[in-house]
Amino acid sequence: AILAQAILVHGGPCSWIAPAAAPPARFGTRLRAAMGISRDSRHKHRKTGGRRNIHQKKRKFEMGRPAALCKMGSKRVRPVRCRGGNMKYRALRIDAGNFAWGSENCAKKVRILDVVYNATSNELVRTKTLTKNSIVQIDAQPYKQWYLKKYGVDLGKKGKKGGKEGSKEEEQEKKSRHVIFKLKAREAKQKLDPAVEEQFQSGRLLACVSSRPGQCGRCDGYVLEGEELTFYKRKLEKKKKA
Repeated sequence: AILAQAILVHGGPCSWIAPAAAPPARFGTRLRAAMGISRDSRHKHRKTGGRRNIHQKKRKFEMGRPAALCKMGSKRVRPVRCRGGNMKYRALRIDAGNFAWGSENCAKKVRILDVVYNATSNELVRTKTLTKNSIVQIDAQPYKQWYLKKYGVDLGKKGKKGGKEGSKEEEQEKKSRHVIFKLKAREAKQKLDPAVEEQFQSGRLLACVSSRPGQCGRCDGYVLEGEELTFYKRKLEKKKKA
Protein backbone atom coordinates (compact mmCIF):
# COMPACT_ATOMS: atom_id res chain seq x y z
CA ALA A 1 0.00 0.00 0.00
CA ILE A 2 1.22 3.47 -0.87
CA LEU A 3 1.33 5.70 2.11
CA ALA A 4 0.06 9.26 1.68
CA GLN A 5 1.07 12.18 3.76
CA ALA A 6 -1.07 15.34 4.02
CA ILE A 7 0.89 18.54 4.17
CA LEU A 8 -0.77 21.88 4.87
CA VAL A 9 0.65 24.76 2.87
CA HIS A 10 1.03 28.14 4.82
CA GLY A 11 -1.60 26.92 7.30
CA GLY A 12 -4.34 27.90 4.81
CA PRO A 13 -7.39 25.97 3.82
CA CYS A 14 -5.62 24.68 0.68
CA SER A 15 -3.81 21.35 1.10
CA TRP A 16 -2.16 18.76 -1.16
CA ILE A 17 -1.27 15.10 -0.72
CA ALA A 18 2.28 13.97 -1.41
CA PRO A 19 2.69 10.19 -1.80
CA ALA A 20 5.53 8.75 0.28
CA ALA A 21 8.28 6.71 -1.41
CA ALA A 22 7.45 3.01 -1.86
CA PRO A 23 9.28 0.71 0.58
CA PRO A 24 12.33 -1.02 -0.95
CA ALA A 25 11.74 -4.60 -2.14
CA ARG A 26 13.15 -7.16 0.29
CA PHE A 27 16.26 -8.92 -1.00
CA GLY A 28 15.65 -7.43 -4.45
CA THR A 29 12.64 -9.70 -5.18
CA ARG A 30 9.61 -8.51 -7.12
CA LEU A 31 6.12 -9.95 -7.21
CA ARG A 32 5.41 -11.43 -10.60
CA ALA A 33 2.23 -13.08 -11.86
CA ALA A 34 3.10 -16.75 -12.52
CA MET A 35 1.56 -18.34 -15.59
CA GLY A 36 -0.63 -21.31 -14.71
CA ILE A 37 -0.73 -24.56 -16.69
CA SER A 38 -4.24 -25.07 -18.01
CA ARG A 39 -5.80 -28.01 -19.88
CA ASP A 40 -8.72 -26.05 -21.36
CA SER A 41 -9.49 -25.76 -25.09
CA ARG A 42 -10.85 -22.21 -25.12
CA HIS A 43 -7.51 -20.83 -26.27
CA LYS A 44 -7.50 -23.10 -29.35
CA HIS A 45 -8.61 -22.06 -32.81
CA ARG A 46 -11.78 -23.41 -34.37
CA LYS A 47 -11.54 -26.19 -36.99
CA THR A 48 -12.10 -23.53 -39.66
CA GLY A 49 -9.10 -21.57 -38.34
CA GLY A 50 -11.05 -18.78 -36.62
CA ARG A 51 -10.29 -17.57 -33.12
CA ARG A 52 -12.69 -18.22 -30.26
CA ASN A 53 -13.97 -15.51 -27.94
CA ILE A 54 -12.87 -16.33 -24.40
CA HIS A 55 -16.03 -15.91 -22.32
CA GLN A 56 -14.80 -17.30 -18.99
CA LYS A 57 -11.70 -17.44 -16.85
CA LYS A 58 -9.55 -20.47 -16.06
CA ARG A 59 -11.11 -23.06 -13.78
CA LYS A 60 -9.43 -25.03 -11.02
CA PHE A 61 -10.60 -28.36 -12.48
CA GLU A 62 -8.76 -27.50 -15.75
CA MET A 63 -5.48 -27.07 -13.90
CA GLY A 64 -2.31 -28.86 -14.97
CA ARG A 65 1.01 -29.30 -13.16
CA PRO A 66 4.64 -29.25 -14.32
CA ALA A 67 6.11 -32.58 -15.48
CA ALA A 68 7.96 -34.58 -12.81
CA LEU A 69 10.89 -35.51 -15.13
CA CYS A 70 12.08 -38.17 -12.68
CA LYS A 71 15.86 -38.61 -12.78
CA MET A 72 18.19 -41.36 -11.57
CA GLY A 73 19.48 -40.83 -8.04
CA SER A 74 18.81 -41.53 -4.35
CA LYS A 75 15.06 -41.85 -3.72
CA ARG A 76 13.18 -38.56 -3.45
CA VAL A 77 9.35 -38.73 -3.59
CA ARG A 78 6.94 -35.87 -2.88
CA PRO A 79 3.21 -36.32 -2.09
CA VAL A 80 0.80 -34.13 -4.10
CA ARG A 81 -2.77 -33.54 -2.98
CA CYS A 82 -5.17 -33.82 -5.95
CA ARG A 83 -8.83 -33.28 -6.69
CA GLY A 84 -11.20 -35.15 -4.38
CA GLY A 85 -8.51 -35.49 -1.69
CA ASN A 86 -6.70 -38.15 -3.72
CA MET A 87 -2.93 -38.35 -3.55
CA LYS A 88 -0.25 -38.65 -6.20
CA TYR A 89 3.33 -39.49 -5.38
CA ARG A 90 5.75 -37.49 -7.48
CA ALA A 91 9.10 -39.30 -7.82
CA LEU A 92 11.81 -36.71 -8.47
CA ARG A 93 14.75 -39.11 -8.02
CA ILE A 94 14.70 -42.91 -7.98
CA ASP A 95 17.40 -45.57 -8.20
CA ALA A 96 15.65 -48.95 -7.79
CA GLY A 97 12.43 -50.77 -8.60
CA ASN A 98 10.68 -54.15 -8.81
CA PHE A 99 11.29 -55.81 -12.17
CA ALA A 100 9.59 -59.05 -13.22
CA TRP A 101 11.26 -61.80 -15.24
CA GLY A 102 8.08 -63.00 -16.96
CA SER A 103 9.15 -66.36 -18.43
CA GLU A 104 10.61 -67.47 -15.07
CA ASN A 105 7.74 -66.06 -12.98
CA CYS A 106 10.23 -64.21 -10.79
CA ALA A 107 10.29 -60.58 -9.61
CA LYS A 108 13.14 -58.88 -7.76
CA LYS A 109 13.95 -55.44 -6.42
CA VAL A 110 16.98 -54.31 -8.44
CA ARG A 111 19.11 -51.22 -9.03
CA ILE A 112 18.52 -49.15 -12.18
CA LEU A 113 21.94 -48.57 -13.76
CA ASP A 114 21.25 -46.56 -16.92
CA VAL A 115 18.61 -45.22 -19.34
CA VAL A 116 19.45 -46.41 -22.86
CA TYR A 117 16.40 -45.71 -25.04
CA ASN A 118 13.20 -43.66 -25.08
CA ALA A 119 10.81 -43.60 -28.04
CA THR A 120 9.72 -40.03 -27.21
CA SER A 121 13.05 -38.23 -27.41
CA ASN A 122 16.80 -38.79 -27.22
CA GLU A 123 16.89 -35.80 -24.86
CA LEU A 124 15.24 -37.99 -22.19
CA VAL A 125 18.06 -40.54 -22.65
CA ARG A 126 20.76 -37.86 -22.41
CA THR A 127 19.29 -36.45 -19.18
CA LYS A 128 18.62 -39.99 -17.76
CA THR A 129 14.91 -39.24 -17.31
CA LEU A 130 12.71 -42.14 -16.18
CA THR A 131 9.26 -42.29 -17.78
CA LYS A 132 6.80 -45.04 -18.58
CA ASN A 133 8.09 -47.29 -21.40
CA SER A 134 11.72 -46.11 -20.97
CA ILE A 135 14.25 -48.84 -21.78
CA VAL A 136 16.72 -49.15 -18.92
CA GLN A 137 19.64 -51.34 -17.89
CA ILE A 138 19.21 -53.08 -14.54
CA ASP A 139 21.54 -55.09 -12.28
CA ALA A 140 21.39 -58.82 -13.16
CA GLN A 141 22.87 -60.08 -9.85
CA PRO A 142 19.58 -60.79 -7.96
CA TYR A 143 18.25 -62.87 -10.90
CA LYS A 144 21.58 -64.65 -11.23
CA GLN A 145 21.48 -65.69 -7.54
CA TRP A 146 17.86 -66.82 -7.85
CA TYR A 147 18.65 -68.89 -10.97
CA LEU A 148 21.63 -70.53 -9.25
CA LYS A 149 19.45 -71.45 -6.28
CA LYS A 150 16.62 -72.88 -8.39
CA TYR A 151 18.52 -74.63 -11.21
CA GLY A 152 22.06 -74.95 -9.83
CA VAL A 153 23.47 -73.10 -12.86
CA ASP A 154 25.68 -70.03 -12.66
CA LEU A 155 24.60 -67.76 -15.54
CA GLY A 156 27.56 -65.42 -15.10
CA LYS A 157 30.14 -67.93 -16.35
CA LYS A 158 30.73 -68.51 -20.06
CA GLY A 159 29.85 -71.84 -21.71
CA LYS A 160 28.44 -75.06 -20.29
CA LYS A 161 31.66 -75.83 -18.40
CA GLY A 162 31.12 -72.79 -16.22
CA GLY A 163 27.66 -74.06 -15.31
CA LYS A 164 29.04 -77.50 -14.36
CA GLU A 165 31.80 -75.98 -12.26
CA GLY A 166 29.11 -73.96 -10.53
CA SER A 167 27.15 -77.14 -9.82
CA LYS A 168 30.33 -78.82 -8.42
CA GLU A 169 30.84 -75.91 -6.08
CA GLU A 170 27.20 -76.27 -5.04
CA GLU A 171 27.75 -79.97 -4.25
CA GLN A 172 30.65 -79.01 -1.97
CA GLU A 173 28.16 -76.96 0.05
CA LYS A 174 26.78 -80.21 1.53
CA LYS A 175 23.62 -80.60 -0.55
CA SER A 176 21.59 -83.73 -0.10
CA ARG A 177 21.39 -86.26 -2.92
CA HIS A 178 17.67 -85.50 -3.26
CA VAL A 179 18.31 -81.75 -3.79
CA ILE A 180 21.07 -82.42 -6.38
CA PHE A 181 18.78 -84.70 -8.43
CA LYS A 182 15.92 -82.20 -8.12
CA LEU A 183 18.11 -79.39 -9.52
CA LYS A 184 19.31 -81.62 -12.37
CA ALA A 185 15.71 -82.52 -13.27
CA ARG A 186 14.75 -78.82 -13.33
CA GLU A 187 17.78 -77.93 -15.46
CA ALA A 188 16.94 -80.68 -18.00
CA LYS A 189 13.45 -79.19 -18.60
CA GLN A 190 14.68 -75.58 -18.58
CA LYS A 191 15.17 -73.59 -21.81
CA LEU A 192 16.64 -70.10 -21.46
CA ASP A 193 16.47 -67.49 -24.22
CA PRO A 194 20.06 -67.21 -25.65
CA ALA A 195 19.70 -63.41 -25.99
CA VAL A 196 18.88 -63.11 -22.27
CA GLU A 197 21.64 -65.55 -21.30
CA GLU A 198 24.15 -63.46 -23.27
CA GLN A 199 23.25 -60.37 -21.22
CA PHE A 200 24.06 -62.17 -17.95
CA GLN A 201 27.73 -62.21 -19.03
CA SER A 202 27.87 -58.40 -18.75
CA GLY A 203 25.86 -58.34 -15.51
CA ARG A 204 23.24 -55.97 -16.99
CA LEU A 205 19.77 -56.76 -18.33
CA LEU A 206 17.59 -54.63 -20.62
CA ALA A 207 14.23 -53.88 -19.05
CA CYS A 208 11.17 -51.73 -19.74
CA VAL A 209 9.56 -49.40 -17.18
CA SER A 210 5.81 -50.12 -16.99
CA SER A 211 4.85 -47.87 -14.03
CA ARG A 212 4.56 -44.06 -14.08
CA PRO A 213 7.21 -42.67 -11.69
CA GLY A 214 5.73 -39.15 -11.72
CA GLN A 215 2.28 -40.43 -10.70
CA CYS A 216 2.81 -43.39 -8.36
CA GLY A 217 6.33 -42.69 -7.06
CA ARG A 218 7.63 -46.10 -8.16
CA CYS A 219 9.76 -47.33 -11.04
CA ASP A 220 8.65 -50.91 -11.73
CA GLY A 221 8.79 -52.90 -14.95
CA TYR A 222 9.77 -56.15 -16.66
CA VAL A 223 12.85 -57.77 -18.21
CA LEU A 224 12.83 -57.69 -22.02
CA GLU A 225 12.62 -61.07 -23.76
CA GLY A 226 11.85 -62.61 -27.14
CA GLU A 227 10.74 -60.39 -30.03
CA GLU A 228 10.58 -57.27 -27.87
CA LEU A 229 14.22 -57.70 -26.84
CA THR A 230 15.26 -58.24 -30.49
CA PHE A 231 13.37 -55.09 -31.53
CA TYR A 232 15.04 -52.84 -28.93
CA LYS A 233 18.49 -54.37 -29.53
CA ARG A 234 18.13 -53.46 -33.21
CA LYS A 235 17.12 -49.93 -32.23
CA LEU A 236 20.18 -49.55 -29.98
CA GLU A 237 22.54 -50.86 -32.66
CA LYS A 238 21.10 -48.40 -35.18
CA LYS A 239 21.58 -45.60 -32.62
CA LYS A 240 25.26 -46.57 -32.13
CA LYS A 241 25.95 -46.50 -35.88
CA ALA A 242 24.32 -43.07 -36.33
